[in-house]
Amino acid sequence: MVEFVGREHELSVLDTMLASVRSSVDGSRPGKCLLMCGRRRIGKSSLVEAFADRADVPFMFFTAAGASSELELEAFTEAVISSTLPERAVFEESTPGNWSAALRQLAGILPEDRPSIVVMDEVPYLMERVDTFEGILQRSWDRELSRKPVLLILIGSDLAMMEALDSYGRPFHQRGTQLVLGPLNPVEVAQMLHLEPVDAFDASLVTGGLPLICANWSPGADLWQFLADELANPVSPLLVSAERSLAAEFPDAAMAANVLQAIGSGERTFTNIARAAGGIAHSTLNRALEVLISKRMVAAELPLSTQPSKDRHYLIADPYLRFWLTFVGPHLAEVERLRGDITLQRIRKHWVSWRGRVIEPLLRESLARLLPSAGIPLAPVVGAYWTRSNSVEIDVVGADRAPIAKELLFVGSMKWLDRSPFDAHDLVALQRQRAHLTDAPVPLLAISRNGIDPTLTGLDAAFGPDDLFQAWQHRG
Repeated sequence: MVEFVGREHELSVLDTMLASVRSSVDGSRPGKCLLMCGRRRIGKSSLVEAFADRADVPFMFFTAAGASSELELEAFTEAVISSTLPERAVFEESTPGNWSAALRQLAGILPEDRPSIVVMDEVPYLMERVDTFEGILQRSWDRELSRKPVLLILIGSDLAMMEALDSYGRPFHQRGTQLVLGPLNPVEVAQMLHLEPVDAFDASLVTGGLPLICANWSPGADLWQFLADELANPVSPLLVSAERSLAAEFPDAAMAANVLQAIGSGERTFTNIARAAGGIAHSTLNRALEVLISKRMVAAELPLSTQPSKDRHYLIADPYLRFWLTFVGPHLAEVERLRGDITLQRIRKHWVSWRGRVIEPLLRESLARLLPSAGIPLAPVVGAYWTRSNSVEIDVVGADRAPIAKELLFVGSMKWLDRSPFDAHDLVALQRQRAHLTDAPVPLLAISRNGIDPTLTGLDAAFGPDDLFQAWQHRG
């Protein structure tokens, strides 16, 4: 069994909510509801299982599967019967005929003198398949469930639908607390895989911090050993997780999948994405991008400066999916005919240049968490700047707000190569870029994988892998 690591912040949130239920056992409405959402295979279910194990209270876990309302109701009944709720036998003696009756009957068997946990996973399936499910859930919560000392956890992988569940005008509005579960951070990846900070950043790019993929990484193994093992196994999580997620996200939306592939191939601008996706119409591309952005699979970014810009860049939001779309998805046929060695050679050839581009969002987020540090002030926004022609690209820009800043706080450059330190040539290039962006003498910083030339002067601050790793040590 793989050891459960990390998620201390999320476990603390769950512990606090259960403690609130426990302290309100004698109240009129002791029940609490948590809406947990996160991308597929991010570890939502395993987190809740780990929480329930250590909570040691009556526990029920149901997972919807996208079947008909009738089949889902049967599965829900079976989940209650197999739970640790003390009065679960009631569902064997009296099978509910509809969802209203099922939730009412569930409320009736929940303990009144101690807390319990009820989990309903993949709730968006129920929202799609069960008529008026949101209204049914709201009525049951208001009339029965919230009157019991229960922590109701509703989980979903479709972030847009989970947000809609709690949105204004919908039946369940303001009845639950939202918790968005992200991937394992670099510190958690390092802890799970027994890696040094610099290697943990590389592992985060390949695995995306997905616990299921990290679980296949032999502790202490390097990146290339992990990739060799995974590419030799046609059914490894590294290979199949993206396929399954995309099939679940886009069962009938081939155009969105094509656009995702175009962005994954490296295209960033609207025009180039349209061309790479087969020359699709702008209206069609707009609709596809709206879907991808709503599902948090694609991020749309504008350059950060004091001047307005329409030069939007699109990028894959999930690091693992970026890796898969570049190196794995287009070459699955090689792996399936047991020639993963060819795929591995291709990754080795392009690894350094690819990593230098795709690691930038992770490093910017790390820097934002680390500041203030080394004389560089805290910045409400840490982004990047580029021109339409990309003749000027600044890796790091700190500002008071986005995308149009009132004040720029610093600019910086990233150099994430295997051997070369940040040197005088890099500093001169950064100074020229700053001059293009602003006349103000804002501080200059460098983010470098291999340190700074010891003879270099004129740089205000420098950060390396160990510094940025520390930013994740105390995540809140």
